[in-house]
Parts: sequence; structure tokens; C-alpha cells
Amino acid sequence: ELDCLINLSASPFTIYKCKNRLRLANNASKKLKTKLIYLNQIGGNDDLIFDGNSFILDKKGRRIKQLNSFKEDFFCWDMNKKNISPQESDISDLESIFDALVLGVKDYAKKCGFKTALIGLSGGIDSALVTVIAAAALGSKNVFSIAMPSKWNSINSKIDAEELAKRLNINFDSISIENLFDSFKTSLEDSINLNIEGIVSENIQSRIRGNLLMSISNKFGCLVLSTGNKTELALGYCTLYGDMSGGLSAIGDLNKTEVYELSKWINQNKELIPENIIVKEPSAELAPNQVDPFDYELISPIVDKIVFGDTNQLDQEFLNLKKKININEHKRRQAAPVLRVSKKAFGIGRRIPIVNHFHE
Repeated sequence: ELDCLINLSASPFTIYKCKNRLRLANNASKKLKTKLIYLNQIGGNDDLIFDGNSFILDKKGRRIKQLNSFKEDFFCWDMNKKNISPQESDISDLESIFDALVLGVKDYAKKCGFKTALIGLSGGIDSALVTVIAAAALGSKNVFSIAMPSKWNSINSKIDAEELAKRLNINFDSISIENLFDSFKTSLEDSINLNIEGIVSENIQSRIRGNLLMSISNKFGCLVLSTGNKTELALGYCTLYGDMSGGLSAIGDLNKTEVYELSKWINQNKELIPENIIVKEPSAELAPNQVDPFDYELISPIVDKIVFGDTNQLDQEFLNLKKKININEHKRRQAAPVLRVSKKAFGIGRRIPIVNHFHE
């Protein structure tokens, strides 16, 4: 008869995994009729986040001790002590995701030698969420934000960005990119007669902002956090050397609807993210009256199913989305490391050839 079964684990966090661990341990404990200690690693390593969440089960598979998640913890247990009451101390999925991303940013910065983070603060939902995570991970005084408005940015976006910075008590500055953009436009038109209307104009703005962020990073040694979400990275709705610039992608494994859900959860106790950022229609604001070309509530779950390989759907919309995801692999290969919180994140966890013709 076993006195105790000990599982020394290095199990990285993904959503819902804690419930699966407990279920498997419960089955093992009851089948072997023994006490069980599940001891898990804690801390961030590159894209992986180890959540701790160690626990002890009695012979009946009941949890009698639950250690902390996402921070170091210890407990001395007398195996011979009788009548220990079962313990339930689970946290919500959204709280787990937030704590995981905070730990991921904190440890990535610390282990890579960064003390400060820099974020391009647009007044949109993605950069707002990344900024809240960074402030929780590194402390408000160590987070620097830069608004970089063009002539197409609404006054409300500028106000929202500054208001978020004020609520978080982080460092905030603003650099207009209008003159820089005009210089690009004049140089390209006068030198090679290149009309930059459309996508060229939009990408120039994004790359100007990327250059400004990396210049400030070079000067002060800040870790630039890119702000793209998983839906955008999947569909290629992002600009190489522009909004994809940075050393770490903090929310690159959250789809757009999860970005909204997590932002609303953050605001439950205290409204850190201005309500206008959450309710306004998403837009890159790179052209007049521009809005994002997707219904995210509809498209984000479909994109996730394609990435996870969880569907055999073959209608035309599905095939078009799958093609769009595949042809944008070259962008993701050049993206910053993505903190993983799902069962399949872009990067090491999902490698496909850049030169792929799966859609043909």
C-alpha cells in the first residue's frame, strides 16, 4: 500500500487545464487509494507560463490543500494528521488569464534584464489591456506610454489614451506623426512618383509609430510590448515593422472577444479602462472614417477553431478564412514571442511552413 503519491510537474498554464489536472489526480488518488501531492513549477519562461497551483488530495481524492496560483507558495503538511477538511479555492478563468499574463510579462522582463516597458497607446482596447497588464507586472512608475496621433485619429482616442494613463498613474507622452507622414509622402511622390493612397499610406503610419517606439527603446532600454491580439495575427490584420514591433506580444494568444471579456472583468471592481474604450467601434484610425472590417463576435471563434484544428467545416467562408490565415504565416514568423494561455498559440506551439499552398 502506498503512503503517498508525489507528482513533480512542469506543466505550463493553459485555460481550463487546472480542472483537468485535478480530475486526473482525483482519479489516480481514488484508484490507488492513496494520498497525492501534485507539485507544479511556477514562473514564466519565454512563451510558457507555469502557474504553480499545487495541491494535496486525501485517499478519497478530495482536495485538502490548495496552494497559490501564479506566485510562489509553500506549505508544511503532517501526513498523519486526521480530519482535515476538504478545501475549494478555485479562481475564475478570466482571473487566471490575467494573472498568467501578468506573471508572463513580469518574468520575461526580469529574466531578459528589462526594468521598464514601453507601449504605443492608441486609445483602443488592445493597447489599453496590454498597458493594464504591464502596470500590474512591473509597477506603474516603470511603464511608459506614447500616444502617436495622426490627422485621422479622433479627439476621443487622444482623450481616452491620456485618461487611461492617468488612471493607471503611468508615464505618458504624445508625439504627433503628421509631419513625419507628410515627409514620407513628399519623398515618395517627388522622387519616384509613387502614389501612396490606400494600404501604402496606412502602413507608413504604422511603421512610423514602430520606428518611434524602437528609437525610444534604444535610448532608454525599455521592453516594447506589442499590442496585437490573436484574431488580428491570424488574419494578417497587422503591419510588419509597424504595430508588430516589440520584444514581447502580451495578448497575442487572446482573440478579440477575449480581449473585451478580460477588459470588462478588470473593470468590475474599479474602472481602470475608460468605458469609452470598451464600447466604441474598433478602428485602426489609419484612414478617414475607418473601422475594422470584421464582426469579431462572429469571426473570432471561427478563427480559433481553424487554429486549434477543432472543426471539419468546409463552407466557403471557412475556406476563405483558412486561406487568409495560411498566407499570413510569414508575418507571424517575424512577430514577437507570444505569451501562451491557450492550447495552441502562434509560435513554437504552431509551426507551419511559410511557403504553404494548403489552400490550393
